[in-house]
Amino acid sequence: MQTKTEENDVQTKTLLTLKIITPTGIFAEIENVVSIVAETTEGSLGILPHRLDCAAALAPGIFSYQQSGKSHIYMAVDQGALVKTGLNVNVSVRNAIVGKDLAQLHEAIEKVYLNLSEEEKQARAVMQNLESNFLSRMARYHDE
Repeated sequence: MQTKTEENDVQTKTLLTLKIITPTGIFAEIENVVSIVAETTEGSLGILPHRLDCAAALAPGIFSYQQSGKSHIYMAVDQGALVKTGLNVNVSVRNAIVGKDLAQLHEAIEKVYLNLSEEEKQARAVMQNLESNFLSRMARYHDE
Protein backbone atom coordinates (compact mmCIF):
# COMPACT_ATOMS: atom_id res chain seq x y z
CA MET A 1 0.00 0.00 0.00
CA GLN A 2 1.35 3.43 -1.02
CA THR A 3 1.58 6.38 1.30
CA LYS A 4 0.14 9.77 0.36
CA THR A 5 3.65 11.07 -0.45
CA GLU A 6 4.38 8.09 -2.72
CA GLU A 7 1.05 8.61 -4.53
CA ASN A 8 1.89 12.30 -5.10
CA ASP A 9 5.37 11.36 -6.43
CA VAL A 10 3.85 8.86 -8.88
CA GLN A 11 1.26 11.42 -10.04
CA THR A 12 3.93 14.12 -10.48
CA LYS A 13 6.01 11.79 -12.67
CA THR A 14 3.05 11.28 -15.01
CA LEU A 15 2.11 14.96 -15.48
CA LEU A 16 3.50 17.48 -17.95
CA THR A 17 6.09 20.18 -17.42
CA LEU A 18 5.38 23.27 -19.53
CA LYS A 19 8.09 25.79 -20.37
CA ILE A 20 7.17 29.00 -22.19
CA ILE A 21 10.07 30.86 -23.78
CA THR A 22 10.05 34.36 -25.31
CA PRO A 23 12.93 36.23 -26.98
CA THR A 24 13.71 37.90 -23.64
CA GLY A 25 14.02 34.62 -21.70
CA ILE A 26 11.95 32.02 -19.88
CA PHE A 27 8.46 33.47 -19.43
CA ALA A 28 7.18 30.63 -17.25
CA GLU A 29 7.98 27.08 -16.19
CA ILE A 30 4.96 25.20 -14.88
CA GLU A 31 4.92 21.70 -13.41
CA ASN A 32 2.07 19.25 -12.77
CA VAL A 33 0.19 20.24 -15.93
CA VAL A 34 -2.77 18.00 -16.69
CA SER A 35 -3.80 19.42 -20.08
CA ILE A 36 -2.85 22.03 -22.67
CA VAL A 37 -4.86 23.56 -25.51
CA ALA A 38 -3.08 25.61 -28.19
CA GLU A 39 -4.11 27.26 -31.45
CA THR A 40 -1.93 26.06 -34.31
CA THR A 41 -1.83 27.07 -37.93
CA GLU A 42 -3.85 23.89 -38.61
CA GLY A 43 -6.47 24.38 -35.84
CA SER A 44 -6.72 23.59 -32.13
CA LEU A 45 -4.33 21.12 -30.55
CA GLY A 46 -5.01 19.38 -27.24
CA ILE A 47 -2.19 17.79 -25.29
CA LEU A 48 -2.52 15.30 -22.45
CA PRO A 49 0.42 13.66 -20.65
CA HIS A 50 0.41 10.43 -22.65
CA ARG A 51 -0.09 12.00 -26.08
CA LEU A 52 2.51 11.07 -28.68
CA ASP A 53 5.42 13.45 -29.13
CA CYS A 54 4.76 16.20 -31.64
CA ALA A 55 5.74 19.62 -32.95
CA ALA A 56 3.40 22.35 -34.17
CA ALA A 57 3.53 25.90 -35.49
CA LEU A 58 1.49 28.14 -33.20
CA ALA A 59 -0.80 30.83 -34.53
CA PRO A 60 -1.48 34.01 -32.56
CA GLY A 61 -4.38 33.22 -30.23
CA ILE A 62 -5.43 31.83 -26.88
CA PHE A 63 -3.26 29.22 -25.17
CA SER A 64 -4.54 27.49 -22.04
CA TYR A 65 -3.32 24.94 -19.57
CA GLN A 66 -4.54 23.34 -16.37
CA GLN A 67 -2.46 22.24 -13.43
CA SER A 68 -3.52 19.35 -11.23
CA GLY A 69 -6.30 20.48 -8.87
CA LYS A 70 -6.40 24.06 -10.22
CA SER A 71 -8.52 25.99 -12.72
CA HIS A 72 -7.50 26.76 -16.30
CA ILE A 73 -4.97 29.51 -16.95
CA TYR A 74 -5.35 31.50 -20.17
CA MET A 75 -2.63 33.23 -22.16
CA ALA A 76 -2.60 35.27 -25.30
CA VAL A 77 0.39 34.23 -27.39
CA ASP A 78 1.91 35.53 -30.56
CA GLN A 79 3.07 33.13 -33.25
CA GLY A 80 5.68 30.55 -32.37
CA ALA A 81 6.33 26.84 -32.01
CA LEU A 82 5.35 24.04 -29.63
CA VAL A 83 7.37 20.85 -29.13
CA LYS A 84 6.26 17.92 -26.92
CA THR A 85 8.85 15.31 -26.02
CA GLY A 86 7.95 12.84 -23.33
CA LEU A 87 6.39 14.75 -20.44
CA ASN A 88 8.03 18.06 -21.45
CA VAL A 89 6.26 20.68 -23.54
CA ASN A 90 8.34 23.62 -24.74
CA VAL A 91 6.59 26.61 -26.25
CA SER A 92 8.56 29.37 -27.93
CA VAL A 93 6.57 32.49 -28.81
CA ARG A 94 7.32 36.12 -29.66
CA ASN A 95 5.12 37.44 -26.85
CA ALA A 96 2.83 36.09 -24.13
CA ILE A 97 0.32 37.67 -21.75
CA VAL A 98 -1.33 35.82 -18.85
CA GLY A 99 -4.88 36.42 -17.63
CA LYS A 100 -6.82 34.74 -14.84
CA ASP A 101 -9.94 34.74 -16.98
CA LEU A 102 -10.84 35.56 -20.55
CA ALA A 103 -12.25 39.03 -19.71
CA GLN A 104 -9.02 40.11 -18.01
CA LEU A 105 -7.03 38.65 -20.90
CA HIS A 106 -9.13 40.57 -23.42
CA GLU A 107 -8.30 43.86 -21.67
CA ALA A 108 -4.59 43.04 -21.63
CA ILE A 109 -4.64 42.13 -25.32
CA GLU A 110 -6.25 45.43 -26.22
CA LYS A 111 -3.55 47.31 -24.33
CA VAL A 112 -0.63 45.42 -25.83
CA TYR A 113 -1.49 43.97 -29.22
CA LEU A 114 -4.06 46.37 -30.56
CA ASN A 115 -2.02 49.44 -29.66
CA LEU A 116 1.06 48.45 -31.62
CA SER A 117 2.94 51.43 -32.93
CA GLU A 118 2.90 52.07 -36.65
CA GLU A 119 6.62 51.29 -36.79
CA GLU A 120 6.10 47.86 -35.24
CA LYS A 121 3.28 47.07 -37.68
CA GLN A 122 5.56 48.00 -40.59
CA ALA A 123 8.44 45.97 -39.14
CA ARG A 124 6.19 42.91 -38.84
CA ALA A 125 5.01 43.34 -42.43
CA VAL A 126 8.62 43.56 -43.64
CA MET A 127 9.57 40.44 -41.66
CA GLN A 128 6.64 38.48 -43.10
CA ASN A 129 7.66 39.57 -46.60
CA LEU A 130 11.28 38.52 -46.00
CA GLU A 131 10.18 35.15 -44.62
CA SER A 132 7.91 34.42 -47.58
CA ASN A 133 10.61 35.49 -50.09
CA PHE A 134 13.13 33.27 -48.34
CA LEU A 135 10.78 30.28 -48.44
CA SER A 136 9.96 30.77 -52.13
CA ARG A 137 13.68 31.03 -53.00
CA MET A 138 14.40 27.88 -51.02
CA ALA A 139 11.61 26.08 -52.87
CA ARG A 140 13.00 27.20 -56.26
CA TYR A 141 16.51 26.17 -55.23
CA HIS A 142 15.22 22.78 -54.15
CA ASP A 143 13.39 22.30 -57.49
CA GLU A 144 16.54 23.03 -59.52
